[in-house]
Amino acid sequence: MAFFLRRPFAVQTALRQVPKSSNTARFIHNSPFKPAQSRPLDSVKSSSIFAKSRQTFQNAFRRTYMQPTYTAGSGNLTQRLLYGAAIVGGTVLATNFIFNRETREDGGMPAYERSYLNETFMHTGLGIGIIAIAARALHMSGWSYRLMAASPWAVIGLGLVGSIGTMYGTMYTSPDNYVLKYGLWAAFNVTQAALLSPLMFMSPAILARAGLYTVGMMGSIAFVGATAKQEKYLYLGGPLLAGVAIVALSGFAPLVLPATAARTLMWSEKIWLYGGLAVFGGFTLYDVQKVLHHARMAERGLVRRDVVNESISLELDFINIFIRMVQILGMQRNNRR
Repeated sequence: MAFFLRRPFAVQTALRQVPKSSNTARFIHNSPFKPAQSRPLDSVKSSSIFAKSRQTFQNAFRRTYMQPTYTAGSGNLTQRLLYGAAIVGGTVLATNFIFNRETREDGGMPAYERSYLNETFMHTGLGIGIIAIAARALHMSGWSYRLMAASPWAVIGLGLVGSIGTMYGTMYTSPDNYVLKYGLWAAFNVTQAALLSPLMFMSPAILARAGLYTVGMMGSIAFVGATAKQEKYLYLGGPLLAGVAIVALSGFAPLVLPATAARTLMWSEKIWLYGGLAVFGGFTLYDVQKVLHHARMAERGLVRRDVVNESISLELDFINIFIRMVQILGMQRNNRR
């Protein structure tokens, strides 16, 4: 159940918005589509389904009613780097000060827990790297266009089947079966890449900034979870599951609410974006503490040592936070125009 709710719904919501004559009016979040310009007869037809699909995906991130319009100076690269470093550093300090005033009293993290956590982070980074490389390769091969042109419900259904199948196949494969386990784990990452490849339509600058902010946010929260008292935040599992259910329902609000409920749709969008950031930030804290708890159990021989399974939860946290960062930055960029 938790996996269904922690799936990255943002791209799937965008895929649902393939223009159809009977459904276009439902999605008031999007700005009107730009009319296609006339071209010579010997050129590609302007009504190509791929061109419409690409324009649809870009419009999915143009939700301008939430932020006031303002004009910002361009600034130079050095200032932007300083601002980014200040944001990341300030986030680390503030998060540690607020949530982690009481640290471990057992003399620091034992060597076995440190090794287990480091290997989990290594596999998480490797998995995210596989997703990024595979998504780029699929996009360059034209997969994103074909994905956008396909039936949205078919994409969602097949995507969930592929993701759930490879995830549970990975989790229920013994660590001793090295080849099969890593093969299923790689298949899980490629499945995520196939679903996230349309994000490559966005500006590379936005994707890079979203990645930097996601790493900073998750890194600071992971530091808090790793240095806090043992099992201090494991109680968050139940409340976070309830929160992610609310976030997931808000993501589907445009499908069921009437087009006249503009205020309700606006608040559902805020819950989806900012509530989702809070919920998946909490999941990061919970998952890091869960990794350390499993490390202590594995050291006593109660469970098998399996860092691949631990990395899957952190990968899902990263994907959900990253998608919301992309949406927020895309909205801000559109508001500056």
